[in-house]
Amino acid sequence: MSREANEISSAPITPRPATVAPQAQVSCPPSQYNSPSLSRSPLLDGASDQQPGAEGAVVAKAPKTPLAIRTPRMSLTPRFITPLGSPVRKALKMTRLDPQDAWLPITESRNGNKYYAAFHTLCSGIGIQALVLPVAFTVLGWAWGIILLTLGFIWQLYTLWLLVHLHENVETGMRYSRYMQLFSFTHGDKIANWLGLFPIMYLSGGTCVALIVIGGSTSKLFYEIVCPTCTSKPLTTVEWYLVFTCAAVVLSLLPNLNSIAGVSLIGAITAIGYCTLIWVTSVAEGRLPGVSYDPIRADTQIARVFGVLNAIGIIAFAFRGHNLILEIQATMPSSEKHPSHVPMWRGVKVSYTLIAVCLFPLAIGGYWAYGHLIPANGGMLPALYQYHSKDVSQSILGLTSLFVVINAACSFQIYGMPMFDDTESKYTRRMKKPVPWWLRCISRAMFGFGVFFFAVAIPFLGSVAGLIGGISLPVTFVYPCFMWMKIHKPKKYSPMWCLNYSLGVLGMILSGFMIAAGLYVVIDTGIKVQFFKPH
Repeated sequence: MSREANEISSAPITPRPATVAPQAQVSCPPSQYNSPSLSRSPLLDGASDQQPGAEGAVVAKAPKTPLAIRTPRMSLTPRFITPLGSPVRKALKMTRLDPQDAWLPITESRNGNKYYAAFHTLCSGIGIQALVLPVAFTVLGWAWGIILLTLGFIWQLYTLWLLVHLHENVETGMRYSRYMQLFSFTHGDKIANWLGLFPIMYLSGGTCVALIVIGGSTSKLFYEIVCPTCTSKPLTTVEWYLVFTCAAVVLSLLPNLNSIAGVSLIGAITAIGYCTLIWVTSVAEGRLPGVSYDPIRADTQIARVFGVLNAIGIIAFAFRGHNLILEIQATMPSSEKHPSHVPMWRGVKVSYTLIAVCLFPLAIGGYWAYGHLIPANGGMLPALYQYHSKDVSQSILGLTSLFVVINAACSFQIYGMPMFDDTESKYTRRMKKPVPWWLRCISRAMFGFGVFFFAVAIPFLGSVAGLIGGISLPVTFVYPCFMWMKIHKPKKYSPMWCLNYSLGVLGMILSGFMIAAGLYVVIDTGIKVQFFKPH
């Protein structure tokens, strides 16, 4: 240290004559809604000796000496883009940044774009549950099946549009990067914990359990198709679950949501691939002998009512991924001039166009090919193997199975990301620092094998899927409508008020009927409880 520096360090601290900007003006502007690329410089940059204050006053900076007080160079510290006292700032207040966002996997990287949004949305929005759509047509028939599928698609697309535009609140300058965060803001923590926590967590964790079951069982089927003679000592179903889980855990070690964009792209391509292969092959092979399109009618009136409700539930459950939309949008940079909802909605439009191209041919073509003969448990996939295993090339069957396995492994990553985020947030809140890489690997491996344990220990979880699905249905069809009304407060009886209120109430009534139908099915058919004995 030089002599001059020593003299400065020993001198008493004296007040600076320069004008200092008030502390209240040091806040994050709404012009930058959490863009990491603009948040890597200190709050008060030391590139120049002076900078303008809030009202044009000159703010003098301390000399660059060893004792000069400077803002630490942290990646969480925002950089000012426009004057602090601008009218827009005062009108929109100040953007609130949660320092933990830069440490958590959902918001760790905000360099996403419309292509990433399309990959994630398509991978999360289409899945194996779409193959069961023809089962709903066996109860509803041609006309009502197509009508309700179309109305359900339009309804969920509208609530998707609401969520995309609710992500950024221009009045408070906040970004709601998680579904639960937005729900808590609009309805309070107590109501959010009661009505939102379980269905949102189930749509993530429960879907991961189902993906292990689907991926493990289809892996076994793929192995039998590719190597039918390699059966001297085949792996058991549980062992195939474990093989699939290990592959999913390895992929889950990717750090954040943006880093799995390539994985989501592969998942989207394979989802479109197996959906197209299944319905094209089924239609090309023609209708089965003795196919009937007469709607199935139960013996009693109450059984008929619940049968119709179950069919509506199958259509409603085919639309998924709404619990991930805010998280996907959170990976994008946003500003006042370039809000994130613009590229996000472009990506959503492309992805849901492809989803519609998959869902409608699956439902219509599958019902045309199999009619009432389609298996109620599994739909199109078991129908393909059951009726066409000898007519169709083994390479087609093997490729279809491979696509299902790859898609399940890729979907596991995006549906597990909210669980990873929630787990790591508990550490960051307590320790006030990011999760170390080794602890992140351990926690994700524990989650993956914990889900594997549930898939093996509770194989009858699918028997109560209708009941739990009824509880989760408002996340897709109801809550976005009420959250939009809470934030935007439309005039009572205005068109938007009537539309959102009607859809919200109708969705809650439908959810109640779904829960009742699920209970009826459980009571009427019973549940074969077999722990640690997967099929």
